Amino acid sequence: MSKHTDRRNFLKKSLMVSAGAAGAVTTAGSFEEADLLAQQADKEITGASKKAINWTSLKELKGKVPTGKIGNLTISKMILGGNLIGGWAHARDLIYVSKLVRAYHTDEKVWETYALAEECGINTHLTNPKLFKVITDYWKQGGTLQFISDCGGDDIMVGIKTSIDAGACSCYLHGGIADGLVERGEWDTIEKALELIRSNGIPAGIGGHYLKTVKKCADRGIVPDYWMKTFHETNYWSAQHPTEKDNIYCRTPQDTIDFMAKREEPWIAFKTMAAGAIHPKQAFPFAFENGADFICVGMYDFQLVEDVNLTLDILNGPLNRKRPWRA
Repeated sequence: MSKHTDRRNFLKKSLMVSAGAAGAVTTAGSFEEADLLAQQADKEITGASKKAINWTSLKELKGKVPTGKIGNLTISKMILGGNLIGGWAHARDLIYVSKLVRAYHTDEKVWETYALAEECGINTHLTNPKLFKVITDYWKQGGTLQFISDCGGDDIMVGIKTSIDAGACSCYLHGGIADGLVERGEWDTIEKALELIRSNGIPAGIGGHYLKTVKKCADRGIVPDYWMKTFHETNYWSAQHPTEKDNIYCRTPQDTIDFMAKREEPWIAFKTMAAGAIHPKQAFPFAFENGADFICVGMYDFQLVEDVNLTLDILNGPLNRKRPWRA
């Protein structure tokens, strides 16, 4: 049996488990609903019942996410983000949300999300060393989703080695870590980190929440195989607050557009929805039209098909893009 078939069977079983679990927490009629969900999952793979949680099912998937290349690495144009799966929610002043997200994302739910992402053509997940076990356990069940590691942790070199040992297809310097290294002028650490990654035969990236992080590296001739840079508009409600507290991640988007237009390295844009503050219908075209080669998107399972369909509409439609595709 092929890995593709194994993954489809895994997804089917996962959905039946989810349907059964739903019966324990919903209102009257939930047992009948759970039974219908189980029957539906047994006949064909679907996201879930629209009546239950109103998501778009795989029956409505318009196609697979197209891919691009960074070096010899093939990556889907939409990358599954890691913050929601890991429970690192940027929820402004809602202090309970990270715990809620972690409670939702049991290992089984994460595996179900991975399998659904693969069915949609998403072949890459961006993650942190703390989540390696859940993805390597997924591989043991027949999954093939590859992962890019942010190498986050107390020691970037240890994070890189741990990531490579776990099977990362690429590593990059986490945006917050790179921001700090640049601010402190620790150029040797950045260069050694890139060298270590490349010496293991995989692409090496540099992340940044601040454009100055990217600019200063480029000015010093430190050029990665790709950039990870935050990118979104600033016309959403919470960005208008005079004090920036976990509510804005790309302060000067036009400056980012202008700078990246001159770069030949591929660019993965992240925080494209400003951590959920901007609708994908606004965020995705803004990213692709203004130069991003890939978008890294944090998504729940019930958002995947809808977001993929939107991405396909954008990429297959008339795209007002000036920067050449670099991947």
